[in-house]
Amino acid sequence: MSPKGPDKRAKPSRAIRRLVIWYRRNAAVTSLVDTATSAASSAANTAGTATSVAGSMANTVLQPLVFDPLRRLQRGLGGPDENTPINDSDRLWVAVDGMGGDHAPGPILEGCLRAVELLPLRVRFVAESAPLQAAVAAMDLQDQLNGAVARGLIELVPSGPSIGMHEEATMVRKKRDASINRAMDLVKQGEAMAVYSAGNSGAVMASAIFRLGRLPSIDRPAIGALFPTKDTEQQVLVLDVGANMDCKPAYLHQWALLGHIYSRDVLQVAKPRIGLVNIGEEECKGNELCLRTYPLLAGERRFVFAGNCEGRDILSGNFDVVVCDGFTGNVLLKFLESVGSVLLDVIKEELPRGRRGKVGSAFLINNLRRIKKRLDHAEHGGALLLGVDGVCVIGHGSSRALSVLSALRLAHSAASGGVMANLHALGANGPAVACD
Repeated sequence: MSPKGPDKRAKPSRAIRRLVIWYRRNAAVTSLVDTATSAASSAANTAGTATSVAGSMANTVLQPLVFDPLRRLQRGLGGPDENTPINDSDRLWVAVDGMGGDHAPGPILEGCLRAVELLPLRVRFVAESAPLQAAVAAMDLQDQLNGAVARGLIELVPSGPSIGMHEEATMVRKKRDASINRAMDLVKQGEAMAVYSAGNSGAVMASAIFRLGRLPSIDRPAIGALFPTKDTEQQVLVLDVGANMDCKPAYLHQWALLGHIYSRDVLQVAKPRIGLVNIGEEECKGNELCLRTYPLLAGERRFVFAGNCEGRDILSGNFDVVVCDGFTGNVLLKFLESVGSVLLDVIKEELPRGRRGKVGSAFLINNLRRIKKRLDHAEHGGALLLGVDGVCVIGHGSSRALSVLSALRLAHSAASGGVMANLHALGANGPAVACD
């Protein structure tokens, strides 16, 4: 047998070759192929360790380059830093309607137990005793609840019969000891800085108006929801998203003032840009409500009016606050709630099948989940009821522990931002006050 020639370089393993081929077929990572290929080839120079070294190099070269551009999507938005130790003296009391929501009281309590561990707040949990005890036993929360009560982080406040999700809002007058009324009273009496409820939104609004009262110069309170934008550092406040179906131009003008103060004081936007939801950018477009509202906003000197905001511009980052009637706002809110899950499902279907799909999913699945997280209504937890004399957060009826935690983070941000003092001063400022 003739002597063998020089040793040929070991070929990269089949798995590495397939990985490189898969990335070549995806335009988003085409620039990474040469780097990955050279790393794999270099690693293959060492016979016998080609696979392990190539795999290691692929991980160290590919992973940072693929993941880094998307890591901005994974950062939390706002709220206290959950990694910072909490000083008990900094904790604020928040009243929680424990009977509000489709799944109350168990998941609501579970969310509160998480919140007091992660956020600088204490919770006065208002609920009927019998249903609460049954839920605690069913979810095995007794030890955790006892520990939180012993540390003074949660206080149980008994209530009377609650208001059902499908009952009329006027029931707040008949069921005076209902959990939502007791929670509002705690804020009115100064025993809590904010109130949260995932119950009947009409009843929550009615209770807030009757128990807390409206702010001076505000005719109708509005529900304001925070929408994500393409900028991870920015959110847009949309109001009204469901409290008022039929509106007058004066209402939208007042909501723009409320949104301006909240965006400036709580979201820390130096000069919030206010927009009016409309079907076109031109001043002459829109229905009667928009045509009559436009000159009111354009002539206001207390905020920066950025003009009409078309539907496609709401999430663009070009506006910090947008106002609309409650019917339009509620449609926008419910549509956005579906986007996250639909988007993830579509991307999953478009990934290649078989082994290539599995490899791609392994690299991208965490980032896709975080994209969904940014659009998930549970991550925002609830909406603010602006225009009442107190901080009030309304949660989704389907809220569970994660939504409750997110809503309480929102309540804490509003209560600790000093926003109520400026909202009280709103009625005293004349229309000639210049914008900050």
